[in-house]
Amino acid sequence: MEVLASSSLSPIFTKPNTLNPNFSIQVKLFVSQPSKTLKASSFRYPRNPSRSNANPGLVFVCNRYLCLLERNDHRKFSGKFMMKSSVSFRKNVSVALVRLVSVLLVSSISVVTTDSPSWGLSEENLLFLEAWRTIDRAYIDKTFNGQSWFRYRESALRNEPMNNREETYMAIKKMIATLDDPFTRFLEPGKFQSLRSGTQGAVTGVGLSIGYPPASEGSAAGLVVISAAPGGPAYRAGVSAGDVLLGIDDTTTETLTIYDAAQMLQGPEGSTVELAIRSGPETRVLSLTRERVSVNPVKSRLCELPGSGSNSPKIGYIKLTTFNQNASGAVKEAIETLRGNNVNAFVLDLRDNSGGSFPEGIEIAKFWLDKGVIVYICDSRGVRDIYDTDGSNAIATSEPLAVLVNKGTASASEILAGALKDNKRALVYGEPTYGKGKIQSVFQLSDGSGLAVTVARYETPAHTDIDKVGVTPDHPLPKSFPKDEEAFCGCLKDPTAACYLNQGLLFSR
Repeated sequence: MEVLASSSLSPIFTKPNTLNPNFSIQVKLFVSQPSKTLKASSFRYPRNPSRSNANPGLVFVCNRYLCLLERNDHRKFSGKFMMKSSVSFRKNVSVALVRLVSVLLVSSISVVTTDSPSWGLSEENLLFLEAWRTIDRAYIDKTFNGQSWFRYRESALRNEPMNNREETYMAIKKMIATLDDPFTRFLEPGKFQSLRSGTQGAVTGVGLSIGYPPASEGSAAGLVVISAAPGGPAYRAGVSAGDVLLGIDDTTTETLTIYDAAQMLQGPEGSTVELAIRSGPETRVLSLTRERVSVNPVKSRLCELPGSGSNSPKIGYIKLTTFNQNASGAVKEAIETLRGNNVNAFVLDLRDNSGGSFPEGIEIAKFWLDKGVIVYICDSRGVRDIYDTDGSNAIATSEPLAVLVNKGTASASEILAGALKDNKRALVYGEPTYGKGKIQSVFQLSDGSGLAVTVARYETPAHTDIDKVGVTPDHPLPKSFPKDEEAFCGCLKDPTAACYLNQGLLFSR
């Protein structure tokens, strides 16, 4: 599917901000008058009880921040007198201080707005400030790519035109561009709804998940195909992971973000779109008809291998294609059904699974682990959160497990594969994964638009940062190893097949 929630996001949707995003009160208390000396005439000296109360031996010395009680004749209080007069002393000091503070408070309170300029703000300004504040609170890099985020806000409100919604959207996009983060972006209302529908199970398009070329490919032109949804238009046309999308209709993808490209790939059911695809040295133009691609996240199969009678090995095969809101429930159902058939081992196929909902990935990991860390969530200061499990949700912790991955395995899929590998729960087969180690949350703004914001990066339980590197498998798979469940079983059964994989070695360390 072309909604890159599935390949580049781990969406956590938040409700619109119900607070006024622009106004807060700050009370500033200060003494505007110069420091001065106040006489304290209500104290007596112990060495001369008959001395007049008007003697200025005790004074209040005040500066801008506090007042101190001092003597100005360099004599010392006797301990005996101080004990006798302590109650009177405290009473008089308290009264004097209360009066002083009251006067200063009345004369020196200043009310300011801390999150908006002092001039009047339009509705468009308020929307811009709402977006600014969302990024200010959530973005992973608190240096904001080495700039003063507050100064940028002030400058934008003074200099960027925001006379209508289109101009405001442009100002928000320009602000986000200063972060130099391809995964943090603004979503107009239509794109925001498309993103939500992509995580809810269906989308109308050609069934492609796309991403940026890996760093190892330098400045390769175009966008890379992460996966093609099985049975979708692109899949039937022979598009596969690793192909390069060069153009959509008459638009080159060199200057498109993955989200703009994903939007262009979608459209009304039955409409057509032309794609320029490069597969190896060959470039071809495909005319594809958009369909409603239902994303059923799980396919499963029971593979009975040759054996003697009731002792024939049984392998439970589960293919997970995406992490939408139905994923964990579907995986749980498949595990329980296969366990009911007394399987001896499981194979979890994450090839060409470009990710999706981060919470769904966490829940699925809990099914396989009796305990342990699943993932570390890190920000610029280090680990800020730990997702782990105590085994309370485990349903399949004893059977041997193999996980299949490839370069189309990304995001939430990498979290799951890394957790199972580092906890020694599974052996990982295939090729290095895509390498998306960033997590985005999706925030809805008050006008129905939204922001996808990079809020964290993740590390596997072994503290491996897989961003732009990927999860490294334990063993490779035969190059001809199939991706569908029917052919998979055949490769375990037929020793003469080019894709044959000995089931004994599959689960052996």
